[in-house]
Amino acid sequence: MKSKMKISFASLIAHLVVIQAALAGVALVQAQAPARLLGTINAISGTTLTVKTDQGQLVQVEVPTAAAIKRIAPGQKDLSTAETIQFSDLAMGDRVLVKLNPNAPSGFSQALQIIAIKQSDLAEKQKKDREDWQQRGVGGLVKSVDAAASVIVLTSGAGATTKTITVHTSKATILKRYAPASVRFDDAQTAPIDAIHVGDQLRARGAKNADGTEIAAEDVVSGSFRNVSGIIATLDTAGSTLVVKDLATKKPVTVHITADAQMRRLPERMAQMVAMRLKGTAGTANPSSGNAPPANGLSAGAQHGGSWGGQSGGEPDPQQMLNRAPAIQLGDLQKGEAVMLVATDGTTDVTAITLLAGVEPLLQAPAASQSLLSNWSMNSGAGAAEAAAQ
Repeated sequence: MKSKMKISFASLIAHLVVIQAALAGVALVQAQAPARLLGTINAISGTTLTVKTDQGQLVQVEVPTAAAIKRIAPGQKDLSTAETIQFSDLAMGDRVLVKLNPNAPSGFSQALQIIAIKQSDLAEKQKKDREDWQQRGVGGLVKSVDAAASVIVLTSGAGATTKTITVHTSKATILKRYAPASVRFDDAQTAPIDAIHVGDQLRARGAKNADGTEIAAEDVVSGSFRNVSGIIATLDTAGSTLVVKDLATKKPVTVHITADAQMRRLPERMAQMVAMRLKGTAGTANPSSGNAPPANGLSAGAQHGGSWGGQSGGEPDPQQMLNRAPAIQLGDLQKGEAVMLVATDGTTDVTAITLLAGVEPLLQAPAASQSLLSNWSMNSGAGAAEAAAQ
């Protein structure tokens, strides 16, 4: 009898332990449930929003009539001036911060509050930010960093257009750094000045002196990226990837192409002119001579004004020439052709930031060409200047 009672008591204890563990598991799941969602409205159906979070997840959120919905301007942080709007005012593409109801049934997302930024407002701000970065921004490769003096020295341009830029930072300067495997400004994290290394790409915005050789930076974004020159070994347009045999390491590199990647092809004669310019063998360009590149990719003003890229005295600016090269898609590339690219830092797997085809003449001056490409990726809108507007 005592033996049976002991068994029953032990069994009861075991059941209690299981129940307690299950309840603890429920509590843990509830504790781990997100308190809010940050992302973009992907769909609207009835009173339900589908939000694509910044982590790429699709979450359906029920919006009851009691939910508070506010509209703010991009960059605005004070909700006291936010405008109250209706659910019907929300639209696909709007950025939203959704505060979730913690008392909603398990597995059910319900909104308590929605803070929205209209897509049109965001687009307008992005346009103004892009213009501001272009007008008050500088970019290049980091030559030196003096953390004690809060000074960063850059080299910008290539060939005869190379110049040195001194970037002065202060306690008020916002310093950000790209995540190791990302080219999105949204993924950039605040980092101290000593996180910036020689050879990094850097973009700064602020008040410049007259010749643009010094800047008092308000914003700085930097990152470590990889230059790759090589031959396309395989091409997968469906998977948005290509494999390049790196001419430097003789090893294959898998390159992922995203919608953010900037891809261009240099016309043959333009490529020859850029290569000559980088090697210092080209003199002042004469667009009417036989040495001028074709009109493809060049504006009429550049062809007939004696200046490519606005350089005084008719000096062609290789970076501006790259900007005018025709844009291409992944499907326009072919196995066996040479490409040059700037990508996220990685050994065998990278994501392209900038890719340039039609580069065979540039491979004759690889060091200068890579410097040109690195500077171009930051100055052309494919780097921080473009991304900072997001």
